[in-house]
Amino acid sequence: MKKLIEFRNIVKAFDGQVVLKGINLDIYENEFVTLLGASGCGKTTLLRILGGFLDQDEGSIIFNGEDISKVPAYERPINTVFQRYALFPHLNVFENVAFGLKLKKTPADVIEQKVNRMLELVELDGFQKKDVSLLSGGQQQRVAIARALVNEPDVLLLDEPLSALDHKLRKEMQQELKRIQQEVGITFIFVTHDQEEALTMSDKIVVMKDGLIEQIGTPTEIYNEPVNRFVADFIGENNLREGVVKKDGIVTFDGHDFECDTVGFATKEAVDVLVRPEDIMIKRKGTGDVDGQIISTLFKGVNYEVIVETKRGASKTVKLHVTDENDTFNAEANEKMNAKGFTMDIEDVEALDDAELIRRANAQAWNAENEEEDISITSVEHNIKPEAGKYEVTYRTAAGTEVKVVVNVVIPRVVEDKKENIGIQAFDVYKTVDEIKESMAISVDLKAWADAYAWNLDTDDEVEIDDVRFEFDPMEITEGEYDVTFLTVGKEFKIHTIKKQEEGDIVGLSFDPDDIHIMSKMVK
Repeated sequence: MKKLIEFRNIVKAFDGQVVLKGINLDIYENEFVTLLGASGCGKTTLLRILGGFLDQDEGSIIFNGEDISKVPAYERPINTVFQRYALFPHLNVFENVAFGLKLKKTPADVIEQKVNRMLELVELDGFQKKDVSLLSGGQQQRVAIARALVNEPDVLLLDEPLSALDHKLRKEMQQELKRIQQEVGITFIFVTHDQEEALTMSDKIVVMKDGLIEQIGTPTEIYNEPVNRFVADFIGENNLREGVVKKDGIVTFDGHDFECDTVGFATKEAVDVLVRPEDIMIKRKGTGDVDGQIISTLFKGVNYEVIVETKRGASKTVKLHVTDENDTFNAEANEKMNAKGFTMDIEDVEALDDAELIRRANAQAWNAENEEEDISITSVEHNIKPEAGKYEVTYRTAAGTEVKVVVNVVIPRVVEDKKENIGIQAFDVYKTVDEIKESMAISVDLKAWADAYAWNLDTDDEVEIDDVRFEFDPMEITEGEYDVTFLTVGKEFKIHTIKKQEEGDIVGLSFDPDDIHIMSKMVK
């Protein structure tokens, strides 16, 4: 194929922030190319530079062998379909599509031939006189595409044109865009953050991150042979592991040795390991490479998504003490006050002062009539010692309004998982019914309230607590005590299978060497 577009060292910054960091990319005639990445990666900026709507700070754009960096947008053989189709509401379908041709003073008979041919291509023949405001989203998009293509550009740019459509229509339009591109035989450059769109339509995918290109390849190459953890995680569902190359043909992860293709890696090299969910086989217990327990099964329409836990992470269970909100009311002073008991580490006792005791108990007082008027807590009485036990604390205002709570001083009980080399600790939590119900992210709040923390026993580096388990409905909770368990990352595999599996069953998992993909560690 003939090379059509060459991006050479494209750099672009906004307000001192560099959003494109030296992009080099070749695009060929008749390709369907997708720029894929998360918001802020630079894909739309690159598209707008090609279209002539932005100027690059450095670098050049070569089009058909000529530098077009200084060529204005209206003189470039490129048209754009934006996220918002920008149709003219006062013009009908025919007039919208014909608009560019009329600006060029194209003869009326030629306009009619070209517009009708283009409407037939996008399957809107017979819609010529329709009001565009009465069309569906998919039909409006087809009009926008026809309007862009009728000018016979060499390249069509599409900036997330499917994002406003519902899921069913998006899937239909993915197929339609690919069909139209093949029929008109020109280069399409498509911008999206949707991996499914990229895999469905593209001849070539350009994966971008933080203003750089991470990988360029066909959909099959990007999916089956990602170059690093970012691409593997961004494209498709996955099981990602940290591993070590033991020797040629053997990689170690999750405490087991697996056969795989390790060409090009050094012995004892730390690597990332990818196994796609559809590439893991479920067998009888003891007949696979590793055994595990099925902890969930979810029917997804065409298959089942099964989660198998091969090893549980370190965990710590604490008590959540839930009480009703009981404000103390001092009628004589017209004051209300409340505070809650809490648990604290014995090592923190020495640093205690009144302000810290007020903060930990969330102690507060206010005017009973004007609830927005806060009243100072002037006295905090206690005899807390650096010894494990329960201690009474009294909070009091100048007018004599007071609340008593119990503070539980504990010696931290660290759970140490020697096999996983992880320590984890957390404290009991004291909260009201309303506080639980008002939580917008209960798992996140529980971790904060309990001061839950995990670390590597050798290095003291923090280890993520990725699961918080409890058996209450936050919106229906009542007074009482509840168990809350914090867990570090266990060893789980996501598997796609057409056969239903029963939760709780112990099964074997089998990995084909060709399906274990090894990747170099990303440079931070």
